[in-house]
Amino acid sequence: MAFAEQDPLLLLRQSIASGGAIVPTASSDDAAGEVPLSQATHLKFLTPSHFSIPIDTQTRFTSNDTPVDLRSIYFAWLKREVAIPEYNTSVSQLNEELGEKGQVRMLAFVERLDLITWLEGASEECEYIKPLAGDKDGATSNAAAALASKGAAAPAIGAKLGRSGKGTLDPRLAVIYNSERKMGDRNSVLRGIKPTDFSHIRKLAAPFMSKKPQQAPTSSIPNNPTLATHKKPRRPDPIILLSPSASSLLRMTNIKSFLENGQYVPPNSLSASSSTGASMLHINRLMKDIDPNRPMRFVLVEGPEQFKPEYWSRVVAVFTTGQSWQFKNYKWSNPSELFRHIPGIYVGWRTDKPPEAIRNWGHRVMSVGIDPWKEPVQNSIDSSRWRDREVVEQIWKAIEGNMRSKGWRRDQAPTSI
Repeated sequence: MAFAEQDPLLLLRQSIASGGAIVPTASSDDAAGEVPLSQATHLKFLTPSHFSIPIDTQTRFTSNDTPVDLRSIYFAWLKREVAIPEYNTSVSQLNEELGEKGQVRMLAFVERLDLITWLEGASEECEYIKPLAGDKDGATSNAAAALASKGAAAPAIGAKLGRSGKGTLDPRLAVIYNSERKMGDRNSVLRGIKPTDFSHIRKLAAPFMSKKPQQAPTSSIPNNPTLATHKKPRRPDPIILLSPSASSLLRMTNIKSFLENGQYVPPNSLSASSSTGASMLHINRLMKDIDPNRPMRFVLVEGPEQFKPEYWSRVVAVFTTGQSWQFKNYKWSNPSELFRHIPGIYVGWRTDKPPEAIRNWGHRVMSVGIDPWKEPVQNSIDSSRWRDREVVEQIWKAIEGNMRSKGWRRDQAPTSI
């Protein structure tokens, strides 16, 4: 099958889901060996069959309304675990090696986040990915992404995944469509088995219609936002900012264990997470007073270096150690002004007093204490950590209460804070 008949993004997502190898090569030959990305001209997929695509192929992923090539997409996936500064440095270094062969697009913070989330199968939608050709409402693209995330063969471009477009219907979708119940709309229900003349109804209604003032009956429809579109906007993920200070009890290595599992471990201990170089993390939490049916996904980062102005409306909490230099690059660098918009959280040892700065910032900074860490005896469980979960629940309760007051709802987020 020619490469033009395949979608590069779906092939990449399918190979990641199935664990298949993705090999950069210097030619389209199946026997070609792996070469450095700076020398590669093709990207070879080994699942479900050997298949090569030119590495400079433009994809449906866009950055500033410009298509991004396959090399940039694959490089962003390779560097998914590195910090933002390291990613930017790696892009510049690869561009120097490429020279006139091409350039790797440096993706913005949220573009890279959404791309990685979509490629790893955590989301079926990505606002930066355009629908497949002939797919106006995005349903076909979402169905294709769902199949690819399960390791199914990536559908060909133009293949009939829905009920529009050209091509051969996928056998799996054919089974689903055959089991569907045929539903009718108002036109098909009123049509009946034979044509019916309703002109006499118009005569009966004429006296009532003439008594009403002549005005456009649908004049209010364009002003009604609920009728303007049937597609609900996607609610953005809330953001939690952590302190980058080395003295902080909670860092990127142990924050996930603390907020998700309710158990504290030191940042540098062997029990902490191995993602020491991660620039962002995702955690899920069910916020019952906002959306009781599905967990909300939170994005955790240590700094706002890659923020756009509109991202600040998504920040729901700031973890701090009381050091004001943390807020140097924030939208509000003054702590008093910052905590009027976003709640602060200080986590320290239960036996120690909070720093003077925390006390001076007042009630806008929530101060909680956890039990000091004690190295557990070998082959034993530290039973004293049960209080950690109580502290975590207090923190989540404060975050949820503030989110509700700021306007977070099941299907929407505030536009300003």
